[in-house]
Amino acid sequence: MKISLRETAAKLSAAQKIIITAHTNPDGDAIGSSLGLMHFLQELGKEAQVLIDDDIPAIFDVLPGYEHIGKPEEGKIIAADLLVALDVSLDRIGSVSEVVKAPVLNIDHHITNDDAADMLYLDGTCAATAEIIYQLVKEMKGTFTKDCAMCLYTGLATDSGWFRYSNTTPATMRAGAELLAAGVEPNIISEGLERRPYESVKGLADALQHMELFHEGRVVGVFLDNATLETIESSEGLVDMIRTIEGTELAVVLKEKEKDFCRVSMRSKGLDVTKIATQFGGGGHVRAAGCAIQKPFPEAKAELLAAIRTAMEQQA
Repeated sequence: MKISLRETAAKLSAAQKIIITAHTNPDGDAIGSSLGLMHFLQELGKEAQVLIDDDIPAIFDVLPGYEHIGKPEEGKIIAADLLVALDVSLDRIGSVSEVVKAPVLNIDHHITNDDAADMLYLDGTCAATAEIIYQLVKEMKGTFTKDCAMCLYTGLATDSGWFRYSNTTPATMRAGAELLAAGVEPNIISEGLERRPYESVKGLADALQHMELFHEGRVVGVFLDNATLETIESSEGLVDMIRTIEGTELAVVLKEKEKDFCRVSMRSKGLDVTKIATQFGGGGHVRAAGCAIQKPFPEAKAELLAAIRTAMEQQA
């Protein structure tokens, strides 16, 4: 059931014990919006905890509250007044949905959200879910502590490409400015999130050896089967690196994470990549989307390239 921002604020106000979660393989917006909401709710005297069913990248240790992010434990049931799922459809929160017994409030900015939660507040015009949490704090007449602001700013900055992507609006910039006024140290965030171990940088260099061009250079892709992935220390950030290649309109990375299971990330400069991702049960944004293809690597690659070819032809 879709609800309004005011109704969302009312649900949060009425609850005392609140569990906050986000998608597996969490990014800056998932973590930033979760921790930002946690800090705000705790300031209101509520019992708020972040629970994510995945490991949290160490680069986010610059965010206040990072060390308090928990993981669900099998068989340990948690009773709460509300489970708040941020930046995600419910099929991507892992076992949190099994261990937390509470009505589910879903807050998201992805236009492909499946609306499966008990309550959904969706605003696809926001650059990040963190921007929605910023609006909620304003709706609830709250103030931004430095801890809350640091986290929300991280979500805003990362999902907008550090305020460079087309989803950056005047409202996004105004939110960023107010969070800066609340004490955010942008250099601490950017320097922390830019850290990469030597092995990670070398892994990106190794992965780039598998880069290919398609459709007269309009599409660039890196396709890594499981055997190749095992020789690469890290390939995180690969799709954002190749999207900068001159003349390309679409960047795609496909990784065979395990047998008959491939994960896909896409970035576009014009093409609506949600139309490709939803064909494989995925979703995201018009310019950034992803999906999983549960087929052997050669078949997954062939089907993805066919879907891209069709989308490119329809755009022409």
